[in-house]
Parts: sequence; structure tokens; C-alpha cells
Amino acid sequence: MLKKAYPYYLANQPQQPNTDLAVLDKYSGKLATRVAVPDAKAVEKAITAAVKATTPMRNFKPWARQAVLQHCAQRFTERRDELAEALCIEAGKPIKDSTGEVTRLIEMFQIAAEEAVRINGETLNLELASRLDGYHGYTKRVPLGPVSFITPFNFPLNLVAHKVAPAIAAGCPFVLKPAEKTPIGALIIGEVLAETDLPKGAFSILTLDGKHAAPLVEDERFKLLSFTGGQVGWELKARAGRKKVVLELGGNAACIVDADQGAHLDRVIERLVFGAFYQSGQSCIGVQRIYAHADVYDALKRKLVAATKKLKAGDPKKKDVFLGPMIDEAAAERLHDWITEAKKAGGRILCGGKRNGNMLEATLMEDVPSDAKANRQEAFGPFALLAPFRKFSDAIAMVNDSDFGLQAGIFTDSLDHAMRAWNELEQGGVIVNDIPSFRVDNMPYGGIKLSGLGREGVRYAIEDMTEVRLMVMRES
Repeated sequence: MLKKAYPYYLANQPQQPNTDLAVLDKYSGKLATRVAVPDAKAVEKAITAAVKATTPMRNFKPWARQAVLQHCAQRFTERRDELAEALCIEAGKPIKDSTGEVTRLIEMFQIAAEEAVRINGETLNLELASRLDGYHGYTKRVPLGPVSFITPFNFPLNLVAHKVAPAIAAGCPFVLKPAEKTPIGALIIGEVLAETDLPKGAFSILTLDGKHAAPLVEDERFKLLSFTGGQVGWELKARAGRKKVVLELGGNAACIVDADQGAHLDRVIERLVFGAFYQSGQSCIGVQRIYAHADVYDALKRKLVAATKKLKAGDPKKKDVFLGPMIDEAAAERLHDWITEAKKAGGRILCGGKRNGNMLEATLMEDVPSDAKANRQEAFGPFALLAPFRKFSDAIAMVNDSDFGLQAGIFTDSLDHAMRAWNELEQGGVIVNDIPSFRVDNMPYGGIKLSGLGREGVRYAIEDMTEVRLMVMRES
């Protein structure tokens, strides 16, 4: 069970001045718990503390950072059930998926612990001409200093971990704003961090609303802003000033099923169903557009519809439930409106399409016009569309006909088609023989176009949170 109230964290310490933020059980709609909300003075104190912690964090040795990260991984393992239950309640994520996200949280901190002690530089050969004899170059990576993070509701543990764990490994003090609708996971992470010997001011976790988070974006004392969320990220980048900015802004991920997949359709269907409807489709790389070769299209459609109809929807706390609620009724209503709009424009609903509050049926459509919102924008819900293709070049063009470019998938036995997809798809990542929803937490993850800029993944995030410092030495 959740506690009756949770504090925010200011300069490593819990603060409970109020219980102003109500957190709802996303399935029942009832009050689950309450959370303290900081005021503007607390935000300023958090930033000031992070600035003061810059030198202590920089001097906090790699082995000490590793020990902190290992402690967190161990404590998260011990509190696995508590974390999973909290996630299930506050996000409405089925308990099986919630448990899986806790596993990824633990793995993220374990990976970061390994990387904390191998942030290396290099030796440069500067003796490029006789006049440079005796000159030697060396580089090392040093922490940027204070960094700010803003995270979304859909992965309240893992997407927080993707920012927090690398920051600790890199030696950067941070201020985090978790999503208002799902703050509990981040606050439990804060509770565990408060058990460690991180320098004072190394972290603050502030449960702010968007209107009061401006200092995390605009304050020049921050050296980096890392934001995961919607298209508002571009506006935040414009307001961020001279600091580095990393944006992960979602997509409308596509998956190609090649002509040679007839013998593998059962495996393909299993992965497509998971990719499209896992955690009610509320994933940046959820399968939204499925392009299947005409030779396998009818069989794939028939099997995919049958498999989708078998999905059990309901209370996410029940172990046999696959499809839980969307984050709120407004989100479900938005996507339902897009489905209705696509149908009126000529699209055909193959299954699903009905809504009850924030529960939206797993929905498949075909013949969706290319300019429909359900095709052009990010559905971020339990929805996918199907369309056939004849030429592989047409499939490539269909995937690329998007304002987004996060990840794409392709099922094929052709090495040539796999390589063409890697070379020609305008995406941050191409997943061969699996869905675009595939992600391992040490790989470079991020997109192009409206999907954002920069890459996450522990080592890549550490590189963003550090800068190269050069030393040149001349032999005496």
C-alpha cells in the first residue's frame, strides 16, 4: 500500500510542508495518496544547493559514485514489490509490466555503477611535425555541473533512472521534476538516495507543476536540461539559453513486415501485439504504423485482429490483465476522437474503437488516410493502423513519410533489406526482426525530426553531462 503522504526532496532531505498534490489511482479514479508541493523559495534553494554541490560532486570519487549506485540497485531490489505496486496504482500500468519496469530501474543503476569507474580520456599524438617534437596531449572528461531534468508519466521509474543514474555516475548535482500524475516512483528513488553519502545538495526532487518549473528550464546556473515528453520540448529548448539541451519527444513508430515472413507470422504477431498495446500503447516507441507486404498482408491482418481481440482489459492490479487504463480520460478521449475522425475519412476499424472513461479498447484500423491525425501524429494509446505495400522502396517511403523519427522496426530474412532499412530509414534507431519498441538501457536512444535531439543510454548520457578537458604537456 502507498503511504498516506510523500515528501519532496530538497538538497537530499525530505520536506513535508503540505499535502497539496493529490495522486489518483488511475483505474479506480480514487485518491491514492498525497504529495508535498514546493514553492518558489524551495526551487531557488534547490538550485543554490546544486551549485554549491558542484565541487563536492566533482571531487566525489568514481568508486564512491559507484558505491552509491550499487546501494540504490540493492535497495530497489529489496523494495521491488513496493515499487511495482506504486507504479501500478499511480500509472495504471498492469502489474506484470510494472514489475518489468522495476527490473529495468535496477538494471539502469547497475549499468551506471559500471560506467562510473570507466569515464576515460585519451592520449593524443601531437608530434605531427618536427616543430611539435616533445609535445603530448591528454584529455579527460569532467562533470558539467548542475543539471535539470523533466520526466513524463509513462515510465515513472525507468525514464527518471535514465537521467538520475548517469548524473550520479558523471558527478553532476541535479534537480528533477517528475510528472505530476506519477511522482511516487521518483520520490521513492529520492528516499533511497537520501540513505547514501552523496554530498549535500547533490539532488533535489521537486513535485512542481509545469507552470512553476520555469527555473529548471531558464536558469543559467544549470549547464544542461534533459527533457522527455511532448512537443513542448522545442519551446523549452528556445527558452533554455546557452545550456546544453537533450530532448526525447516521442514518435509514431512504424514496423515493416517483409514478403518473406509468411512462415514467421505467429512470432511477428506476438511482437506486434506487445508493441502496439503494451501499457495501453503509452510508449514513445509503441507500434503505431504497420506496413506489411501484400503477399502476407491478409494473413497478418487476420491473425493480428484475432490476437488483439483476446487481450484482457481491466484492473491493472490483476495479474492476467494486459490492457489497463490510459493515464486520464482526456488522453483517452483525444485518441478516440482521432479514431472517429479517421473512420469518417474512410478508415475502417478492424477491432476495438470504443471508450469507457479512460479505458480505450485495443484498436486496429486500415485504410487510414495519410493526413489523418491517427497517422501523422503520436497516438500514445492502444491504437495501430495497417497498410499493404508491394515494393520494398514503397515501404521505406511510407515509414519516412512522417514528421517523427525515433525508432522503426523491420521483420525480414533479407540482409539486403535490413541494410537498406538501416541506411535509408530516417530514424534514430532501426530494429531488425523485432518491433521498434525494443530498448536496452545501455544503447544510444533518441530520434531526429520532431522526435528530438541527443541520445540517452547510460554512456551517452554521461557524455552529455561531461565535457572534454585538454592538457598539453611539453617535455622540458
